Amino acid sequence: MSQVSSPEHVAIIMDGNSRWARERLLPRVMGHKAGIEAIRRVAEAADRRGVRVLTLYAFSTENWLRPRDEVDALMSLFSETIRREVDELARRGIELRFSGRVHELSPALQEQMRQASEHTRVGARALLNIAINYGGRGEIVDAVRELAREGADLTRLEEASLAAHLYTRGLPDPDLVIRTAGEMRLSNFLLWQAAYSEFYCTQTLWPDFADADFDEAIASYQRRQRRFGARPEEVSNRGR
Repeated sequence: MSQVSSPEHVAIIMDGNSRWARERLLPRVMGHKAGIEAIRRVAEAADRRGVRVLTLYAFSTENWLRPRDEVDALMSLFSETIRREVDELARRGIELRFSGRVHELSPALQEQMRQASEHTRVGARALLNIAINYGGRGEIVDAVRELAREGADLTRLEEASLAAHLYTRGLPDPDLVIRTAGEMRLSNFLLWQAAYSEFYCTQTLWPDFADADFDEAIASYQRRQRRFGARPEEVSNRGR
């Protein structure tokens, strides 16, 4: 049996911002602003608990179908948050990385993201990975297209080669995937990478997600036995 004290990589589907705002008779954008505050809390909690990689599902490829004013507000929030947080992340040794079809975002936001990544990369000991304009199926398609452009023989394609062309290349697969707001689905998030992840779902809406909620998710993970598809007696700390 494989038991670990703490996950190396935690991924979170941050759900419930709009519901949080609706319950308080507030505009949807206020839920997203409250969600930004939750990101700061959880990122700090993850760092204190030794999580080396934290991936947050910030904006999916399907989110473009939301009302135009909501999408515009989200993009403004992304830009404002990067500008406000980048120096603090660099000071704490946390690299900021972005995964998704970044090239489809506005040129100004792309440049801001590029500069933020470069600014936080030097001397980083942990990583905050933001999945933005991200879709798991599209990620796999993009990886295969990149391999084809490189002239790879796709009839002899190996898993490792495809993984090396995903947006998350170079990162470990998530040990734990957390979803808030009581939903029980992946929503096109890390479909390849989460093949053997442990899952934790909570009724807590994302803006209300706090240190205690994160601790409970970690504790739930620690109580489990990771098997990776094998019988328990065949598992010997795989991947550790």
